[in-house]
Amino acid sequence: MPSAAETSIDPQEVASWLRLEQTPGVGNGTARLLLTQFGLPENIFAAGHATLSAVVGKPLASALSAPLSARTRCLIDQTLHWLQDSRHHFLTLADPRYPQALLDIPDPPIALYVKGRLALMHAPAVAIVGSRNATAQGALNAEQFAASLSQAGFVVVSGLAMGIDAAAHAGALRHAGSTIAVIGTGIDIIYPARHRALATRIADEGCVVSEYALGTGALAANFPRRNRLISGLSRGVLVIEAAARSGSLITARVAVEQGRDVFAIPGSIHAPLSKGCHWLIKQGAKLVESAQDVLEEIAPVAAVAVSDSPALPATSLPPVLSALFSALGFDPVDSDTLVARTGLDVAALSTQLLELELLGCLEVLPGGNYRRVG
Repeated sequence: MPSAAETSIDPQEVASWLRLEQTPGVGNGTARLLLTQFGLPENIFAAGHATLSAVVGKPLASALSAPLSARTRCLIDQTLHWLQDSRHHFLTLADPRYPQALLDIPDPPIALYVKGRLALMHAPAVAIVGSRNATAQGALNAEQFAASLSQAGFVVVSGLAMGIDAAAHAGALRHAGSTIAVIGTGIDIIYPARHRALATRIADEGCVVSEYALGTGALAANFPRRNRLISGLSRGVLVIEAAARSGSLITARVAVEQGRDVFAIPGSIHAPLSKGCHWLIKQGAKLVESAQDVLEEIAPVAAVAVSDSPALPATSLPPVLSALFSALGFDPVDSDTLVARTGLDVAALSTQLLELELLGCLEVLPGGNYRRVG
């Protein structure tokens, strides 16, 4: 891959690409049509109204022929200032550093804003996505699978959202494979704000990617669109916990359209966040129980044994807590059922449940139910 110095874009090139990107009515599809017809953006703006009208019609030709707006001029200045940092990159469809994996999808962005280790954009990757309202077990699964995949040399791609995404990024950062965060805002805006420290670490040890211009806020419509980049950068998509209707299922659908593998972790038939994964498995997604299952599908020759570090096993607990841990089973359970299973009185049960929760072996679910972790 060429070095940044060999492929650096000069200010006029940056300005012309941003002007094309910011022209009202010109989306990715129209921009690619124009680029196919005229070549680089500067040729588009030099073509003249009549020539442009023959390709995109008079209204868009007028928009493309209009003088540069003050807003776009300000954005160009901001972007050029942002690019003064050597860790910041502006990749266009004409840039040899643009990731081939995205060139192969139906709707690649005409430009990408990247902060961090650019080489990761060209490395083999697996996406991990799932619920923002993850259970403790779901987050633990995401962290452990991501750590194992990163240890095996794969970049873990996710969306910096709450829940599964954040856990996957954290797990991947443990090893050399590291992680890519594809965000739905401008790259200078962190959403959610509580992930600022995580985003900073990803930019230092992995990379953060956005197709949106600097200053673009957290618009609801942008997050489903960014999902095509999460799957597009990856060889496969692993879904960990998803409700029957969720953004993770959108990512999985797009992954299938892009020819990527889809994997899903099953869960309890009683858990709402297992419904989406079970539906995917019924539709043909590969059921996986370990990171090794994923590796054997996407890299059967290179797959190596990896470890999924378990939570604290019941055998390491004091006997009195081990008995309660076993009585929890694997489905959500209420305290009355646990009293019946263990013979404990309510006070003793409450004390032991609290101890298990503090040890990270149990989570309290909405409605007062309990579920083991690990």
